[in-house]
Amino acid sequence: MAKKVWHLVRNFLFSKANKELLIFLFFLVLAGIFWLNLTLSETYEKEFAIPVSVVGIPKNAVLTSDETDTVKMTIRDKGLTLLTYLYGDPIKKININFRTYSKNNGTGSVSAQDLQKMVYQQLASGSRITSVKPERLEFFYNYGAKKRVPVRWSGRVIPEELFFITRVEYSPDSVTIYASDEKLDSINMVYTEQLNYVNFRDTLIANCELNKMKGVKMVPDHVKVTFFTDVLTEERIEGIPVIGINMPEGLQLRTFPAKVTVSFVTGVSTYRQLKQEDFTVIADYNEIRKNPSEKCHIYLKEVPRGISKAKLEISSVDYLIESEAK
Repeated sequence: MAKKVWHLVRNFLFSKANKELLIFLFFLVLAGIFWLNLTLSETYEKEFAIPVSVVGIPKNAVLTSDETDTVKMTIRDKGLTLLTYLYGDPIKKININFRTYSKNNGTGSVSAQDLQKMVYQQLASGSRITSVKPERLEFFYNYGAKKRVPVRWSGRVIPEELFFITRVEYSPDSVTIYASDEKLDSINMVYTEQLNYVNFRDTLIANCELNKMKGVKMVPDHVKVTFFTDVLTEERIEGIPVIGINMPEGLQLRTFPAKVTVSFVTGVSTYRQLKQEDFTVIADYNEIRKNPSEKCHIYLKEVPRGISKAKLEISSVDYLIESEAK
């Protein structure tokens, strides 16, 4: 049986038509090898992203820039050598000695020439570096100066129509920042990366990084931001008393009507918890005294959180000032 199969395969391979196909494939492979050899012998340029780390940091120092940065170098050499750098023996991370390049002002810098020297130690003798980006690599540090600052979100967060954001919670709600004294004095809060969420109706949870600042280290460097939503509704609350302020001792303000109505926009769940005592409506005696007339203006001084577009249904009332009964 095996001899029969071998006989069939031999006849198939060495038939006239298949001989021509095999010869064609042989020369095609040979041409491919020749072309590949010529191609890899040509000189090319390729940009490599090389990680850079600061090492040898003293125990009492805190690196306030990224511990690992990246420098981009364009290397010129034959194609085969560049392929080796890409897939065979890749260019290893550059380690920068803290004590060698740090200054006394909380910064350190490494020139492009020094970076090239470190990389040349890993390259073949025929390789040449034609460009370095950036031209100077900087790092920042301090000796433990820090402060705690609150977190705030930034970006575009818009719920569906008829929904609105009732409140925002952060976890954690503040972070510790390490930086120079000058930067610490100027930073009062930090922001998240730009968020982009639209057309949502349920509670939205965003796990996001904080927006990086040069020379500032944030711990932690990411937070969870929770956006709570509710359905918008237009409502009104009646029976809110008008209170006179800045009244001289012994005098009392009476208004007609004594109680007024406030209209507003809020969420359904917020509205269910509202009371008349959550709002404050005032009339100012000093204004009445300076501009006496038959009516006095009233103002909405305080409204609870979660309320928008709050307004009084009337802006002035009749009034009477009388002495308090003794």
